[in-house]
Amino acid sequence: MRKYSLFLMIGCMLLTAACSTRRSAPGSGVQLKVMSYNIHHANPPSKPDQIDLKAIAAVIAAENPDVVALQEVDVHTNRSGKIDQAAELAKMLKMEVFFARAIDYDEGQYGVAILSRLPMKNNEVTRLTTREGTKGEPRILATTVLRLPGGRQVRFGSTHLDAQRDETNRLLQAKELADAGSAEKLPFILAGDWNARPGSEPVRIIDQVFTRTCSDCDLTVPAVNPRSTIDFIAYTKSSPWEVVSHKVIPERYASDHLPVVSVLRLPAK
Repeated sequence: MRKYSLFLMIGCMLLTAACSTRRSAPGSGVQLKVMSYNIHHANPPSKPDQIDLKAIAAVIAAENPDVVALQEVDVHTNRSGKIDQAAELAKMLKMEVFFARAIDYDEGQYGVAILSRLPMKNNEVTRLTTREGTKGEPRILATTVLRLPGGRQVRFGSTHLDAQRDETNRLLQAKELADAGSAEKLPFILAGDWNARPGSEPVRIIDQVFTRTCSDCDLTVPAVNPRSTIDFIAYTKSSPWEVVSHKVIPERYASDHLPVVSVLRLPAK
């Protein structure tokens, strides 16, 4: 049944590609459907010894986003069967992919990725600060430049901030994200797992430069009986994005996080 559902969702997604949210009415600008998803290396929490990448693909296919920020992605690790999860998801979903390594892990790599239906260029990896002696896992920001219908360009980023209880590294990393947003001349969308709740100091730092697509944000972790909101989509305050919609997808099998989806509109010039 799960395999049938996957093929049905992907088939519907491909058949409706012409009806993507990317295009608005003539003269009204362009819409972009964005997803952020911490995929827990495709390991369903209810099945700790299994990898189910098809379930992750089905979740993404059901929403048919234009661009996806992924976190906790395995590439060629032993625990995930030595497969390139980023490349396999791109193949299943017929999307372009940019994988960015955060660390070497289990004879492979582990990091974040971007999936896109739009052309990508100028892919970059920014190493975020992890203070020596904190034993924090190295973290990164992966960015690309997307070409929208009509030729306009936007920067899109996927990130995953430090998860330690102590906020030392998360504060440093949040400041670096804010600095990156302040320096960017293109409209900039930042998505990912910030490992920080609304009202926390790391989120307040990022909020100085970026506007989150939700103000009273729904809970995103854990997937079953969620208690916290730590997964966000945001855009630079200097850019003219408008939020059309924002939602958290109540999919509780595939990962320990719930995916977040926003539709943004860039008004016509």
